[in-house]
Amino acid sequence: MNKKRILYLVSVAALLAIAGVVLFYNTIFGISIHAEKPGKILIIPTGAPYEQVFDSIISLRLVKNIKLFDWVAKKKNYPGLIKPGRYVIDKDFSYNSLINMLRSGHQTPVRITFQNIRTLNQLAGRIGKQIEDDSSQIMSFLSNESNYITDGFKKETVITLFIPNTYEIYRNTDARGLYNRMLKEYRIFWNEQRLARAKEKGLDPVEVSILASIIDDEVAKPEEKPRIAGVYLNRLKRGIPLQACPTIKFALNDFTITRVLYIHLQIDSPYNTYKHSGFPPGPIGCPSIEGIDAVLNAEDHDYLFFAAKADFSGYHNFSRTLAEHNHYAAIYQKELSKRKIFK
Repeated sequence: MNKKRILYLVSVAALLAIAGVVLFYNTIFGISIHAEKPGKILIIPTGAPYEQVFDSIISLRLVKNIKLFDWVAKKKNYPGLIKPGRYVIDKDFSYNSLINMLRSGHQTPVRITFQNIRTLNQLAGRIGKQIEDDSSQIMSFLSNESNYITDGFKKETVITLFIPNTYEIYRNTDARGLYNRMLKEYRIFWNEQRLARAKEKGLDPVEVSILASIIDDEVAKPEEKPRIAGVYLNRLKRGIPLQACPTIKFALNDFTITRVLYIHLQIDSPYNTYKHSGFPPGPIGCPSIEGIDAVLNAEDHDYLFFAAKADFSGYHNFSRTLAEHNHYAAIYQKELSKRKIFK
């Protein structure tokens, strides 16, 4: 073989080697993972070994060359640096950048929203679908008063901690972490201004929340909430039972009731505000921000009663005397019967 032939072969081999190095480099450091819209989601549970993460990457088809990915991951010691969480592949990645994201734990939070929540079970069911601890684990935590009694809550009142809103939270959050996050949000919500307004009304935040939860269920028209809050505050000041129908529905665990009857009022429950004066043991649901602010900004008047208007507009007639109230209530009851609403 002559020298030219040898030089040519050496040159070709060198070029191929360089091309191989460039290809290898580009595969690892260049864009080699093209995100699909709206993106794939990799869930890594707490305590998951590398093998489990590796299998998830395979099943999601995140990378084409799984052996090369495995080689890079091990070279970067990813098997010893696994961080749990929810990782959204919503942009193009190189193998190197994907492993860096997973190693650093740079996960994407989930957005949890809860509105119109009646019970702790319902709350746990709603949130348990979105974080690592499931609904039974969340419920187990919330059922144990020792977990939060020092923060001033009881089992009947801990639901007031969950101010209805939308929150961003990491998926690998457990029940304790969820509680701590909601406690932080609760203390931000109950700022000095709101605390001062509650004190002016002679209430603490839990009492405000109890009234707000009742008003949320009682009132269809937001503009009436401060006025009805004023009615309840007037009754509390005079030692008159609240006589709030929503508390009866809660005691019966039946919110489908559209007409509260005499037999319903006989239920033996601390939530029966027809039999017991003062506040029920806790709220009858997660109070809305609108409901809480309605109590804090309750109208100052001398009404003691209210009854739904018979036109079913959602508005109420307000009364200062029992005789006047009975008049409006009778008209409403007559209309219920006329419309054949008996339960």
